[in-house]
Amino acid sequence: MYRGDRARIFPVIIVLIVIAVAIAGLVAAGRAIFGGEQPTATQPDVSREALLNTASLRSVRMTVRGPLVADENFRSYQLTVSNSNRTLTTYSGYLAQPLASKQLGNNNKAYDEFVHALDKASMVKGEAFSGDKDDTRGICATGRVYEFEILDGTSSVKRLWTSTCKGSAGSLKASSKQLETLFLEQIPDRKTVLKTVDL
Repeated sequence: MYRGDRARIFPVIIVLIVIAVAIAGLVAAGRAIFGGEQPTATQPDVSREALLNTASLRSVRMTVRGPLVADENFRSYQLTVSNSNRTLTTYSGYLAQPLASKQLGNNNKAYDEFVHALDKASMVKGEAFSGDKDDTRGICATGRVYEFEILDGTSSVKRLWTSTCKGSAGSLKASSKQLETLFLEQIPDRKTVLKTVDL
């Protein structure tokens, strides 16, 4: 009688173990599919923190490139703002030979207000591309390309770009026109410098 009970209990234990393993597998699969970690919702937005950081080595930069034409006619400009300086420089050719430049001082309060305005205009909205997808060479040959960067010293913390061409939306998910206006308003007499590029 003892041996018979043992023989009947053993298959039941095996079946219970198989059922428990199957349930654990289904729960794990369900979590992975439906309830997995969502880093964007739980982790802090480090690019926004980088934008709003007003430490001395921090700055923001906008680069605007014109249509792809002959080297002699190619034009671009760059505007960098930090808590101590605001600099607008225009360039000629693909080797970026400076044409004109304007540098003005700045202060921490003004920079703080400016980066908060950029934040409200969603400057960090978008995921930075990598590899070939982030290569802007040849992009929007007949229009403009806009690049917006957050810098820590000379290192780029985040770089997003877009263009005026429909087929090259880029990584920026905000209004380039609004951001460009905010940047340009940092240089009161910008027209004198920008007339050298006529973009």
